[in-house]
Amino acid sequence: MEEIKEKLKALAIGRKIRSIRQSKGLTLEDISKRTGLSKALISRVENEQVSPPIATLLRIASALRVEISHFFSDKAAHHKVTVVRHHEVSPSRESMIIEGMDAGYSYELLAFKKDNKHMEPFIVTFDIRERAEVPLQQHKGEEFLHLLEGKLEFFTDEETILLEGGDSIYFDSNLPHGYRGLGEKQPRALVVVYSP
Repeated sequence: MEEIKEKLKALAIGRKIRSIRQSKGLTLEDISKRTGLSKALISRVENEQVSPPIATLLRIASALRVEISHFFSDKAAHHKVTVVRHHEVSPSRESMIIEGMDAGYSYELLAFKKDNKHMEPFIVTFDIRERAEVPLQQHKGEEFLHLLEGKLEFFTDEETILLEGGDSIYFDSNLPHGYRGLGEKQPRALVVVYSP
């Protein structure tokens, strides 16, 4: 856990967000209006007090008009093909907050070296938790999830779907949605997010 925290700190995601925001002449209020996130949460992200979940990073990236990969790489890769080796992938897990609640998952970016892309692939590990502990999230675009192992509950305000290893789901990610792990073992999934 401490090793993950150190890797996250080294990425300086919050400082990168602040730097991009300031270089564009935007205030916390501007980003708050564009994302629907509170100024307090954005400030905590910029000060690296919390590590934001995927949905929050996607909203901030969209508000700043950059790709999410800008937050995870020191240099933009202008190549048609990029490779991320297994030892370069770092899981993110440190108080990821959605609307005041722990997001309930950790993620690894699989294509952070590539810029000018429309899809962002992740490996996501979900916590096993009660439904009341899972905040709903939403972001522009579409989302695809292929469950690699375990059992996962996907839910919206209107429906609940149980997924087992090998199952896939594709949906409009603007729909408020949540996931929670079920069973004894934390489920792992390949998730691909398309951001217009």
